[in-house]
Amino acid sequence: MPKDTSIRSVLIIGSGPIIIGQACEFDYSGSQAALSLKEEGITVSIINSNPATIMTDKVIGDHVYLRPLTVDSIEVILQEHIDSADLPRIDAVLPTMGGQTALNLCKEAEERGVWEKYGVKVVGVDVAAIEKTENREAFRQLMVDIGVGVAQSKIANSFLEGKEAAQEIGYPLVIRPSYTLGGSGGGFVHKKEEFDAALKRGLEASPTHEVLVEKAVLGWKEYELELLRDSNDNVIIICSIENFDPMGIHTGDSITVAPAMTLSDRCYQDMRNQAIKMMRAIGNFAGGCNVQFSVNPANDEIIAIEINPRVSRSSALASKATGYPIAKIAAKLAIGYNLDEIENQITKTTSAYFEPTLDYVIVKVPRWNFDKFKGANKELGLQMKSVGEVMAIGRTFIEALQKACQSLEINRAGLGADGRQVRNIEEIMDGLEHASWNRLFLIKDAMAMGVPLESIRKVTKIDKWFLNQIQELVLLETELKRYSLNNIPQDFFVTLKQKGFSDVQIAWLLGNVTEDEVYDRRKALGINRVYKMVDTCAAEFPAKTPYYYSTFEEENESKPSDRKKVIVLGSGPNRIGQGIEFDYSCVHGLLAAKESGFEAIMVNCNPETVSTDFNMADKLYFEPVFWEHVREIIDLEKPEGVIVQLGGQTALKMAEKLTEKGIKIIGTSFENMDIAEDRGRFSDLLKELNIPYPKYGVAENAEEAIVVANEVGYPVLVRPSYVLGGQGMSIVINDEDLEKAVVKLLGDLPGNRVLIDHFLDRAEEAESDSISDGEDVHIVGMMEHIEPAGIHSGDSFAVLPTFSLSETVTKAMEEYSIKIAKALDVRGLLNIQFAIKDEKVYVIEANPRASRTVPFIAKAYDVPYINIAAKIMLGVAKLKDFTIVRKLEGYAIKEPVFSYEKFPEVTKELGPEMKSTGEAIRFIKDLEDPYFRKLYKDKSMYLSK
Repeated sequence: MPKDTSIRSVLIIGSGPIIIGQACEFDYSGSQAALSLKEEGITVSIINSNPATIMTDKVIGDHVYLRPLTVDSIEVILQEHIDSADLPRIDAVLPTMGGQTALNLCKEAEERGVWEKYGVKVVGVDVAAIEKTENREAFRQLMVDIGVGVAQSKIANSFLEGKEAAQEIGYPLVIRPSYTLGGSGGGFVHKKEEFDAALKRGLEASPTHEVLVEKAVLGWKEYELELLRDSNDNVIIICSIENFDPMGIHTGDSITVAPAMTLSDRCYQDMRNQAIKMMRAIGNFAGGCNVQFSVNPANDEIIAIEINPRVSRSSALASKATGYPIAKIAAKLAIGYNLDEIENQITKTTSAYFEPTLDYVIVKVPRWNFDKFKGANKELGLQMKSVGEVMAIGRTFIEALQKACQSLEINRAGLGADGRQVRNIEEIMDGLEHASWNRLFLIKDAMAMGVPLESIRKVTKIDKWFLNQIQELVLLETELKRYSLNNIPQDFFVTLKQKGFSDVQIAWLLGNVTEDEVYDRRKALGINRVYKMVDTCAAEFPAKTPYYYSTFEEENESKPSDRKKVIVLGSGPNRIGQGIEFDYSCVHGLLAAKESGFEAIMVNCNPETVSTDFNMADKLYFEPVFWEHVREIIDLEKPEGVIVQLGGQTALKMAEKLTEKGIKIIGTSFENMDIAEDRGRFSDLLKELNIPYPKYGVAENAEEAIVVANEVGYPVLVRPSYVLGGQGMSIVINDEDLEKAVVKLLGDLPGNRVLIDHFLDRAEEAESDSISDGEDVHIVGMMEHIEPAGIHSGDSFAVLPTFSLSETVTKAMEEYSIKIAKALDVRGLLNIQFAIKDEKVYVIEANPRASRTVPFIAKAYDVPYINIAAKIMLGVAKLKDFTIVRKLEGYAIKEPVFSYEKFPEVTKELGPEMKSTGEAIRFIKDLEDPYFRKLYKDKSMYLSK
């Protein structure tokens, strides 16, 4: 069936601020869907309160509404589109791209009769399907009716029903609340004594106060299938995904592998048939769907865990894994097309009605931030706790696994072999039994210490095939230690590289050898990284998409063009302190480079984001943002230069090495960026410019720190150099606390210097963002924090423009911003943090790069600031070439969002280390707004050290 011509204008519901369990994978899906509908000539309106994402940018939607995600906001938009002659009436709503938030909102609007009242059609999902899949009892009954296996379970709406269910089913149990995301409120109950507390938590977490009490199938294997279905009832399976971790750990916290590695063909066919049956049973709709299964390793018995009638975290991964753009195709199916009527986006010659075939392996590893939640329970379970993830592509599982470890940015050079292994056997065995963020590394450490593979399997329940693969690394390391760098046989060297060993790991295993020496030796032996194309069809048809991963083979499929090109380094996995706002900046960097006539090349490893969409850059390298990988891409492509300013601290960390190797950094030079990062040199510069700053000192051990602190005066702010998101920062008020803080910091970050600043207690905090082209400086915006100094800027409610600072203060902030930009010869962006006390303005720090606030200001003022900054960095434009007109009536408030409900044992305290996972934007007309007045009244409540 061709597209439904009655649909001319569609509203897409976004997922709101980033929280644990619902991250930027939905902004990727929403962005892709919007562009897909625009291709069809449909007007796209987007409602989403998240200012940090590219989804709420003018380059994605025709009409973007940065409003709270409520039914009232939706009504206002629908009415506006009826009342205004300039806006088309909205014909349909697509709620499947915005995670659980969008589905719940769609359902609530349906219940309140909103869609019917405004004549809006719900597309992409059946509202009844949401009910069937989210209501645990309805789902269980449906599975029984269609003959799909489920775990023994009972529904409970009260304590009495819950206890009766537990008595009937027996322990261990799992509690799953209805209508929640990311496992909120769910958990395992191993014994009777734990049941009451777990039941209470589940009943409270569910908006309908309903839980499913289910038999726990601990140790069974877990799989996911990604499906697409059209209105003709054609269904295809895009991807099978196997969890490396067995049942018991939320899929968002599991290491996952695609395609499934240890599934028998018979079991896979059975699973496919059941998934298709399930999708057809939940409603008559066209779109994407995610189905989760569990398999008993003893006899291949399959049970269904759940089905989500929307795109999911896994569908973003499956899209990047296969190159098949699920959200893009799902959006076209939602408006009436059938699969065989849509062009295959990769080959451009076949239809979308085909199932991708992979001739490589994908590994996803989550990224956690437990260090931000003091006292958090770090054990993994049904409650999702990771804040981001990385994806790696290799020819084999083990190559992809090592590349994923290099992508995580936790200072690992791969899976072990880097001097950071654990050698305490009790700690290792405890970590194997109680899975946490480092269990993968502990498995390797256990093997290196001689723990038998069968003992590891018994305690972890991880499939033996995966453990054998890791064991092979241990054997290869033992063999490598027999050689010196100059006598490693070439074929053995090739094997090491094919198994994912980085040059750093090889250098560490050999001892007394540097990474550069290993690199030079490898090159001398002719062992070069080659690049293979992600083509979705195992090279059966020629692909038109320039999307690559690296491996060690003969043929290189990435042919560099002779165009002038730039490489944009991405920001790697999402984490607290470095989130989606940097991906927003990277996307704008790519677009600006393309508009300026450059070939734009992206290097990144985050599967959730828009920058790794295969049609954003001219060429995408889905690779770790890890020195060895970046270096070889540069060797191959020979770009004019590399943009490091847009990818947060991840990209900035590369600046020194790039400069050492004579590779041009586009924008501000490394030397000038380093002055801003190095506290001593930066303070000398401020002194020279006659700009006030808090008294400070630098220490390399606890004794020196105490001397410095007594000189500058307590309270003091203690922090390491070269970090992002306030990592490791704390406020201390006496010698004893200082000693503890310094010892811990140097333990976590050996070799770092500790900065000790006098903390300006009860000072106001503000920040400025600006763009400099070497001649002129334009102030992008100045924001005033509602909370006092001492709470990290990312955790503060901040107001644009400033609301209570005197003209003297704002003039000083502007003057200092211009002076610093010129002194550092900034080309591009600069963010400066200020503290104001008794009308005196102090500069706390300066960051010559994209900041968390630039996307916010760009949305609030409706000015494409990153695009402007990127063109200035590239040297193709000056500030005077742009006419900048700000459009903001009243004020915009940046609202941080926290994910404390995932860590019920952690108290909500805020300090200099950032803890928020995302943010929303809220517009107010004036300062009499009751919302603002309440914020201002509570401003110091959570300040802690």
